[in-house]
Amino acid sequence: MNYLEFEKPLAEIEGKAEELRAMARSNKEMDVEKEAAALDAKAATMLRDLYKSLSPWQKCLVARHPDRPHCKDYIEALFTEYTPLAGDRNFADDHAVMGGLARFNDVPVVVIGHEKGNDTKSRIERNFGMSRPEGYRKAVRLLDLAHRFGLPVVTLVDTPGAYPGKGAEERGQSEAIARSTQKCLEIGVPLISVVIGEGGSGGAVAFATANRIAMLEHSVYSVISPEGCASILWKNSEKMREAAEALRLTAQDLQKLGVIDRIISEPMGGAQRDLTAQIAAVGTAIQTMLDEMKDMKPDALIKDRRQKFISMGSKGLAA
Repeated sequence: MNYLEFEKPLAEIEGKAEELRAMARSNKEMDVEKEAAALDAKAATMLRDLYKSLSPWQKCLVARHPDRPHCKDYIEALFTEYTPLAGDRNFADDHAVMGGLARFNDVPVVVIGHEKGNDTKSRIERNFGMSRPEGYRKAVRLLDLAHRFGLPVVTLVDTPGAYPGKGAEERGQSEAIARSTQKCLEIGVPLISVVIGEGGSGGAVAFATANRIAMLEHSVYSVISPEGCASILWKNSEKMREAAEALRLTAQDLQKLGVIDRIISEPMGGAQRDLTAQIAAVGTAIQTMLDEMKDMKPDALIKDRRQKFISMGSKGLAA
């Protein structure tokens, strides 16, 4: 278990319980279950107390937790007959973006998502979930396929933002993001987006311009990272806690503003504590959102999507 900064007191208690059980395993005559159970109960209470009032910055840390389920985990668990599409027919294949044809509850769909990787090698290969222009152009190819064959689209968003490197800019990063966003607005099929971790700036919007947008309880979605915002506003990246408050990047704030439609609950302590339960909850939410749009015609879907973004934010401003 990887523990976050604010979870250190919890780590000590859970560590002591595990030490006691390890001693009992090496010495069969020791009976430590009563003491270990008491520590477990104390840890459970502390976990509830920590997670019932997370600050926006703490939610950022949870959203970035390395043990959270990633796009690959959701695709492997929720989708069958997944057939990936590779390359943008122009430059290369971007491994930060996964996507292809699949079945969801035996219904043909297109699934697209950012993949961060889960160890050093895969994170480097996936560029930590930061897509280059090729990734967004691959997504446009998949969105075109979905529109042509009438397939619903599910996107899984988890990126710190689009890759800002020199090569990416030379190959038209901004244009690629804009084309992907435009294509999302044009397709006449149901489009559902779930922010499973970080939703960073245009890199996220390019996949999340959807009819229905859901966020995991402790995921975040913002125009810039708290560190980047603090560097611009206060010339000091250490002001990230204040920036996180100002950005209103939590799922709870964004639902009030009408930016997202649904919050998907996480297990106590975050998605990383129970991957199976979290993936199942996301699957249930996707099916519910698909059912809401199953009788809508292409023109109605396009109009619904555009109207959603035209009116975005007015709900919170009126309040």
